[in-house]
Amino acid sequence: MIGIGLFLAATISCERSNSSTATSDLLGSQPPIQPEQNAEDLDDPLPAAEGNQMRKHEGSAPTKTGFRFINYNVKNWLLMERYADGKTTQNAPKPDAEKIAAIHLLSRHHPDVLGLCEIGQPDDLKEIQTRLKQEGIDLPFSHFTQGGDENRRLGLLSRFPITGSAVPKVASYQLDGKSHPINRGILDVTLTARGKEYRLLGVHLKSKRASDQGDQEAIRFEESKLLRKHIETIFDQTPAARLIVYGDFNDTRSSRPMKKILSSYGKPRYLTPIPARDRSGEFWTHHWALHDVYSRIDFVLVSEALKSEVRYDRSRILDDADWIHASDHRPVMVIFR
Repeated sequence: MIGIGLFLAATISCERSNSSTATSDLLGSQPPIQPEQNAEDLDDPLPAAEGNQMRKHEGSAPTKTGFRFINYNVKNWLLMERYADGKTTQNAPKPDAEKIAAIHLLSRHHPDVLGLCEIGQPDDLKEIQTRLKQEGIDLPFSHFTQGGDENRRLGLLSRFPITGSAVPKVASYQLDGKSHPINRGILDVTLTARGKEYRLLGVHLKSKRASDQGDQEAIRFEESKLLRKHIETIFDQTPAARLIVYGDFNDTRSSRPMKKILSSYGKPRYLTPIPARDRSGEFWTHHWALHDVYSRIDFVLVSEALKSEVRYDRSRILDDADWIHASDHRPVMVIFR
């Protein structure tokens, strides 16, 4: 693997994947979507890779038309038990060095809309919003969602007004004769950006860690069915919905939960996974340091009505040199024209 494999984190996030994916797994049997050849540039080019490194202040210029969306699991931006310097501390925040690295990474790429996983409380979302503003990234509109998990939640920050929000009609499932809520919920907001309306659904499905609730894969599949049911409800109401579904799915492209969420390829309600890759041409978004496993489990999916607005040639996995100091996930950035 690339030199990043030399970095090994001292501790493991509570949310881990234990599967890897090759390029063929990521795209399945469908061919990669080709870049738009004659599309108007929205921003300055990203800098060329320099030995797979990026200087601290290099990044993307702010958008002037369309908008830039970033999907990011910020790795436990919350209070939790942490081990450092030979001792365990209860209710400890995410280390400030990790917070600074995450904020610097994001601020270099000027998100217009930012979907976040592993937020603890509304105050944690507010902290990210405040720190970004101090770096010149003003995202004044926010939304926070929680499910059955008492620790990890979902958040969204936006430069554009949030004009609506919703919750799924069905948010629990039956497993082994017991009812369970979806762990992190489904974040559902509508944005109006540059005169266009977008519906965004954010998720963070069950990790591959063992759970007292039951089999982790079965839980994730049940959560994927709830998500797909909510997507179908949206399409029933608005067949041409310009829908963005994003998050940490904790599973790879060819898995049963992901196939359930995407639906049938070629059908009107199929969701297209954006085939973003890093500057080395690699697709992985998550590094499980304990086992040195690289996998693609973070995705941005779009509906048929939105496919023509995606800048496939500009969308990418952000591989800034300091990504490893911020999270065990690399952000996925998608630019819409």
